Amino acid sequence: MQSQQTCIEVRFEPLLADRLDDILRVESRAYAHPWSRTNFLDALHAGYQAQILLAEHEVLGYFVAMKGVDEVHLLNITVAPEYQGQGWSRTMLDALDLWAKGQQALWIWLEARVSNTRAMRVYEQHGYRRMGVRKDYYSADRGQREDAIVMSFRLGS
Repeated sequence: MQSQQTCIEVRFEPLLADRLDDILRVESRAYAHPWSRTNFLDALHAGYQAQILLAEHEVLGYFVAMKGVDEVHLLNITVAPEYQGQGWSRTMLDALDLWAKGQQALWIWLEARVSNTRAMRVYEQHGYRRMGVRKDYYSADRGQREDAIVMSFRLGS
């Protein structure tokens, strides 16, 4: 008996303002302290690289990155909770690497919440290294603040 596999088209598209409702639904399910509509709109108006990873019409994930002189700063990368653990973050990190290389960037930098050990494990498996700590960087529950781990990835030639 042969099994029949279904082929689903997975693709990247630019994250545009008309998709923000979909993105905000994912963002609010993925994080206790999600980005706001204003955060996304500010990033889009600034011209940051913002991509959505789609399977047909379903949002698998997205990322937002800002180009600097010889580096890229990853501001947000999110996989929809129902698709986590399937390798989509690695797919988006690979796409980010390709874009950053095309921008002649030498490094990619990011911050991750100290409590987000799962994300840091994904970044480290991709080749990111911990470079330092930003004290009280993120908002946390009950008016508290949470430290961020600063990580960097050296882009190969």
